[in-house]
Amino acid sequence: MSTLFIADLHLDEARPDITALFERFLASDEARTARAFYILGDLVEAWIGDDDDAELPTRIAAATRGLHDAGVPVYFMVGNRDFLLGPAFAARAGMTLLDDGTVHDIEGKPTLLMHGDVLCTDDIEYQAVRAQVRTEAWKAQILAMPLEARRAFAAKARSDSKSRTGRTDETIMDVNQGAVENAMRQAGVQRLVHGHTHRPAIHDFALDGANAQRIVLGDWFDHGSVLRIDGPSVELRGLTLGDLPKEE
Repeated sequence: MSTLFIADLHLDEARPDITALFERFLASDEARTARAFYILGDLVEAWIGDDDDAELPTRIAAATRGLHDAGVPVYFMVGNRDFLLGPAFAARAGMTLLDDGTVHDIEGKPTLLMHGDVLCTDDIEYQAVRAQVRTEAWKAQILAMPLEARRAFAAKARSDSKSRTGRTDETIMDVNQGAVENAMRQAGVQRLVHGHTHRPAIHDFALDGANAQRIVLGDWFDHGSVLRIDGPSVELRGLTLGDLPKEE
């Protein structure tokens, strides 16, 4: 049995092929026989509240609930696109919510799990906005708006984000190595798994004289990306519909 991780799917009605890939993967034998399944944030392009009556949240809940009902624990950590996802949807979807910065024993090794955006400390503008929108007062204000108003707000936020990304130095938007080391040191671990940066890779480095590892999950824009940990084996790979058995 292995443990599986995904992040940064950014599911959206405009990319139905990726939603289908997500559903097929969660229904696959690989997922259904996993020890545990982790989603480390940005599952959707924008989450406007657990009361969203659109088709996409319903499909997501059906997919994750199916995996849960098959006996696989499904863990979810919010990202910067879906931080409004709360306990009501998690219960409906059969997911256990995790705090950012949770440590779990993964295949016998204590592992720090993060979405990853808090590690991008060089992006001062982003961190200021993040601090503002994560307050309970701000979230309550947004969730009090009618659904259609929230949809319009989310669309503008996505547009503003794309504009900012296009004019910001990519190196600023990556994680800060010092922040990575501090987070791992405080958690008392030698392995970190995170998403957010869309730069899938396995980084080996020295931390306080010991071997350490940072694993970055890939995004799901052109294809899927899955981390599989099976004992000492760590595999980060791409995923397409062609990799999965056809539905009967």
